[in-house]
Amino acid sequence: MAALPVPEHPPVPSGRLDARDIEDAFTQLSTAAPDGWRVELIEGEIHVTPPANGEREEYVSEVNRQVTLRQRSQELRNYSGIGLNVPGASQTGHVIPDLVVAPKGTFDNKEEWHDPAPVLMVVEVTSDSTAGNDRVKKIRGYARAGIPVYLLIDREAGQVTVCASPEGDDYATKSSYKTGLTVPLPAPLGFDLDTAEF
Repeated sequence: MAALPVPEHPPVPSGRLDARDIEDAFTQLSTAAPDGWRVELIEGEIHVTPPANGEREEYVSEVNRQVTLRQRSQELRNYSGIGLNVPGASQTGHVIPDLVVAPKGTFDNKEEWHDPAPVLMVVEVTSDSTAGNDRVKKIRGYARAGIPVYLLIDREAGQVTVCASPEGDDYATKSSYKTGLTVPLPAPLGFDLDTAEF
């Protein structure tokens, strides 16, 4: 992860930062981040991620293509680069999933960070810099937000995990498949994802 220039900010008193200080720092870093960089607030910690490499984007593009072809409802859309508010260790977390499946018009406003209530599925594709958050912290955040399906494509582990039925801080069901196999996606999607295409 490369360092970003940090904007001028008044000195923070020594000791623990409160939620408002963290939120202010997050806002400033988000504003200063170059195009393509992701700045997320996950469980009270700010994470800055460089633009995705080509391989990771190929995975996201393939999931996007298959979801578009196989989804049963013409009212669903796939979104990338959408910011979601998810509960975390702090009152609000701000995350940008690799792909979001939600009803058409869900994000038809000028907000930067959106309510996740209408979201049906989020997709994350791991990279060296994001794998830890994707495997642990984002599972908690997406479950707390009540998102029905979290699809985790773990490139480093060579597996795809489908998390379904959110309950509190976790998902009641987690099914893992070796990359290259057919992966069944549960309701509300209800179709098979062919990971041999990755």
